[in-house]
Amino acid sequence: MERMSSREPLQGPPKLVPGDRIAILSPSWAGAGAFPAVHELGLRVLPDDLGLVPVEYPTTRQVGASAIERARDVNAAFADPEIKALMATIGGSDQIMLLPYLDPEVLLANPKAFFGYSDNTNLLNYLWRLGISSYHGGSTLVHLARPGGVHPAFLSSLRHALFDHESVEILPLESFTDLQPDWSDVTTLVDELATTKEPGWHWHNASEVVTGPTWGGNLEILHWNLAADRWILPNESYRDCVLLLETSEEMPSADEVFRMLRNMGERGLLSQFAAVVFAKAKAWHTQAPLGQAERARFRLDQEEAVMRALSIYHPHVMVVFGPDFGHTDPQYVLPYGGRMTVDGPAKRIVAHY
Repeated sequence: MERMSSREPLQGPPKLVPGDRIAILSPSWAGAGAFPAVHELGLRVLPDDLGLVPVEYPTTRQVGASAIERARDVNAAFADPEIKALMATIGGSDQIMLLPYLDPEVLLANPKAFFGYSDNTNLLNYLWRLGISSYHGGSTLVHLARPGGVHPAFLSSLRHALFDHESVEILPLESFTDLQPDWSDVTTLVDELATTKEPGWHWHNASEVVTGPTWGGNLEILHWNLAADRWILPNESYRDCVLLLETSEEMPSADEVFRMLRNMGERGLLSQFAAVVFAKAKAWHTQAPLGQAERARFRLDQEEAVMRALSIYHPHVMVVFGPDFGHTDPQYVLPYGGRMTVDGPAKRIVAHY
């Protein structure tokens, strides 16, 4: 059975051409200021591989900049006609505090593609509320300055998001990694980190073909937005969308994941979505250096927690676990508010850029 969303995709920002200027911002943590050598390695990819001109703003490298100062830079980047897109340097933990200082009239009058993930879910969701689509994924520090070089899957999806309107199948990759380099030692960026063989995606209730706009992002940040409430629309606004979810390097426990989804369920939100795409969970951190078997168990526990919540609040929804977006490496850049097709019978996901 094929199911088309009754909700129209959001307004797509204009595509770029080589030579365009892209704003490089730190709407959350200014990791570019804490680790400038790593940031500069990442910046080189924009002109060298993509033909774009990066433009930094006053708080891009300003560690400790206030929410008002960071919001001022976001507003200025949207208002500047020479800037054609925006990318965050990295995530963080307090971006929700700058949302009240954004100027919705400026953003609506100048729709532009924004690239970010993790704490940048705040800004992605803010733009979604305004009716502007963006892209979940991308950062100068993590992805452009990746150990061993930019991953081809990331770079290819970023190209599609920046430059064209292609429909592209999101494929399982041969391997991935949870590991992290030591940014205080740039020599750790020379070689690719050790990888884990792809265990395969897991499909549940895979009987439909669903096409609809995407919404979601980092589960922990969405939970904060739901608690604040002011940044979330009425439940029916998300009807028949494809829910994209991923968890962060803070590695929330299975019980925490269940409770966050339970809260979405009690709100009546979880039952609105036509399909759920849950990213491969990050299961290693320098403060939690799990072994291979422990990591596999962590991911399975998280999947079981998600399915337990969905069995209560949306038991027949199609779910796929394991695609590479969010906090593991490599990362696909995916439409946020743009369309995605989740084809259960064929076990395929197609991003419509």
